[in-house]
Amino acid sequence: MRAAAIVPAAGLSTRMGSTTSGSARKQLLELQGVPVFIHALRRLDACPELHGGIYLPVRPEDRQQVERRLQAQTWRLPITVLEGGETRQDSVWRAFERIPDGIGLIVVHDAVRPFLETGLVGRVLQAADRWGAAIAAIPAIDTIKQVERASNDTTCVTATLPRERIVLAQTPQAFRYELLRRAFDKARAEGFYGTDESALIEHLGEPVYVIPGSPRNLKITNPADLEWAEMLSATAG
Repeated sequence: MRAAAIVPAAGLSTRMGSTTSGSARKQLLELQGVPVFIHALRRLDACPELHGGIYLPVRPEDRQQVERRLQAQTWRLPITVLEGGETRQDSVWRAFERIPDGIGLIVVHDAVRPFLETGLVGRVLQAADRWGAAIAAIPAIDTIKQVERASNDTTCVTATLPRERIVLAQTPQAFRYELLRRAFDKARAEGFYGTDESALIEHLGEPVYVIPGSPRNLKITNPADLEWAEMLSATAG
């Protein structure tokens, strides 16, 4: 089946210390002199399994800068820039609506994961083609504690979760087109918002399969992550 990619890039990056000016937006920050989102797009553009183009929802105030950066590159796939929404889910939905007929698989990848292994995209797409929905994930290494806020405004542990049953979700995540549409329709009808697209599939009551991800598939969320990314990039170079 033909596959297209959605790369949500409309986040405010509050954990990075960004303001509405976009001056510190993580997807626009440079890694080895190139914006983080361009690194992610390059990895997707190199995936032979993708033929249906890349859809890039961004903040309206970032659109001109993003398009200028894209025009400075040479791309195999067509890249469609569009206005994102207030949440990740809204942004992905807006991109999903733009995807034409004939696309059977959708892969979603974070704009702030610049070290994507192209082979991982193929493995996740193959699993989604077979089973309907698949995500990349890595095992939890640390002990996982469930907590709650106590009455004196402190945090207390309520349980220790079995680590062998916990994985840390990454992107790429891939879905059959019709399955993701049903998941979006149900979520929109019920006002449900998930933190990623696989949560919508779970809300629909359908299984999501896990494909081994990579510890190098770093998500840049805060300034320390950017420092690690610089070191990883220098090592790779």
